[in-house]
Amino acid sequence: MDQDSRFAEFVAERGDALLRYGYVLAGNPHDAADLVQEALVKLRGSWARVRLKDNPESYARTTMARLHIRAWRSRRREHLAWDPPERAHHDALPSGDEQRLWHALAGLPRRQRAVVVLRYYEQLTDEEIAGVLGVSRGTVRSQAARALAKLRSTLPQEIPVRSNRGEAR
Repeated sequence: MDQDSRFAEFVAERGDALLRYGYVLAGNPHDAADLVQEALVKLRGSWARVRLKDNPESYARTTMARLHIRAWRSRRREHLAWDPPERAHHDALPSGDEQRLWHALAGLPRRQRAVVVLRYYEQLTDEEIAGVLGVSRGTVRSQAARALAKLRSTLPQEIPVRSNRGEAR
């Protein structure tokens, strides 16, 4: 089996999972699709090396997280536009508590959202998150604490926000 067909099989098998991960990371389907596409382009370029010694999906997810943070860093400054932007269309979110949780997560700054996604969705350690995002372990912990505090303050008390050890607060 040649490498092109193995790569195509990987994309067919794990593409939807990567898209879901991108959606959780970016907060909207358009940026999620862009993250997946860019990550797969990078993965394809190093497929022969990554496929043999690493987990290709882990490589793609790490690349997506880094691309997401790089986009955040490049958009730090406000860009003024003459015309107001068109209203964005977002897919309908689930109702109830899950919808409030999605809105609260989308309201977090990009770095805090990335830390929360990597910690609770990807279940990475603080050291692994620091490596993925290119920041110190202390920055990861402070961003996580700020994100959880903001989520706790914006969500109703009935929705438990779990701490790093998994217990509800």
